[in-house]
Amino acid sequence: MTPEQFLEFARVLPEPLLLVSGEGELLATNKPVADMLGLRRKQLRGKMLFELVTESANDIIKYLQACSSSRAMVIGSLTLRKNDGQTLICRSQGAVIQPWSGKSSALILLRLENRVVATSNFILLNEKIDELAKEVHRRKQAESALKKANQELEIRVEERTTALQETLNELQLTQTQLIQAEKMSSLGQMVAGIAHEINNPVSFIYGNLHHAHKYTQDLLRLVQIYQQFFPNTPPEIQEQVEKIDLDFLIEDITKLFQSMKVGTERIQEIVKSLRNFSRLDEAELKQVNIHEGIDSTLMILEHRLQATHEYPEIKVIKKYSQLPNVTCYPSQLNQVFMNILANAIDALEAAANKDKQKLTNNNPEILIKTEVIDKKWIVVSIADNGLGINEQVRSKLFDPFFTTKAVGKGTGLGLYISYQIIVEKHKGQLSCFSVPGKGAELVIKIPISSVS
Repeated sequence: MTPEQFLEFARVLPEPLLLVSGEGELLATNKPVADMLGLRRKQLRGKMLFELVTESANDIIKYLQACSSSRAMVIGSLTLRKNDGQTLICRSQGAVIQPWSGKSSALILLRLENRVVATSNFILLNEKIDELAKEVHRRKQAESALKKANQELEIRVEERTTALQETLNELQLTQTQLIQAEKMSSLGQMVAGIAHEINNPVSFIYGNLHHAHKYTQDLLRLVQIYQQFFPNTPPEIQEQVEKIDLDFLIEDITKLFQSMKVGTERIQEIVKSLRNFSRLDEAELKQVNIHEGIDSTLMILEHRLQATHEYPEIKVIKKYSQLPNVTCYPSQLNQVFMNILANAIDALEAAANKDKQKLTNNNPEILIKTEVIDKKWIVVSIADNGLGINEQVRSKLFDPFFTTKAVGKGTGLGLYISYQIIVEKHKGQLSCFSVPGKGAELVIKIPISSVS
């Protein structure tokens, strides 16, 4: 993405957005950023990011390097120096738009948000957690003081302490889930905004291609009529005909218009997939095509399926049955598909790191199958041919905060949240089947008609 392309779609978005290089140079900004700083956009041109913040240049470079090397959105904190001398603490969300290469620097998109506003929804929850933590501490002190005096009271205090600890754990889990939900919401809003801005010019181009092709054919037919009635053309015209290779031009221009039509149709398909994935207006129960949700999720993850210098291409095999529309929460179900497919890709990449030669020969694959069990239920199966999961790990797979990934690579909430969505929200079943060395299969079973 060039700075000009960034400004084109960022201009209409309300979020403060910056496009920076991996070295911290401001390549482009939109008006909300300038308003936040109390400056004009012209005053920001050519500046470095660390000129506008209180953090050290070293810390800024480290944060941008983390954004450049991550395939996920990287959360950070930046303290802006406003034009009036005051400072503003902002939460930043960084995502790499163009990875670093030997020919060009990385391009990083930063989304800023006033930290006071962003955290206001969690203040009450955090205060409650602090109160409960203090209460737990007081109860433990009371337990120690009254232990010798009254055995019955000791038991009551212990039970109460346990209950409070469980409540504290539940609230902490809820807090983490809210943060995850906010990240998904931010991603959905950005995806939907970009899809909307792309769709308008593409629709204009697609709508005019037909007319442009017709007008061109009319002109070419006119040229052919001239050739029929005036076969002996002057040398100047004949020279120009040979120069532009008129016969080839007539033959090739139809192919040219067809390729442009195919290209615009592909962009329209991508926009449709982006909208299907975000589904911001479909938080309630709705009848949807499950295959559209899977396909849109695969489109979002397409860059991770392609071959790189580190990993071979991951082939996706679809064995779709004819499914009826399913009554569900579309955006939440797409989140489940995202979590499971991302885990399958992670598993195949881990297998590649362990034994690249073996995986290259076996060809990494993800198999997606859908099936109607009976009049009430459907099944979606997602399987990979990675290293598989042993029984000890499989028994804890849906526990909150359980992860086998390295620190910073996973929260241990993806499959837990997926389990809650399928089992509690949709009254379905989520199961895992795996044999070590032969891959893993996640099976989603949900009702067709109702979630009650």
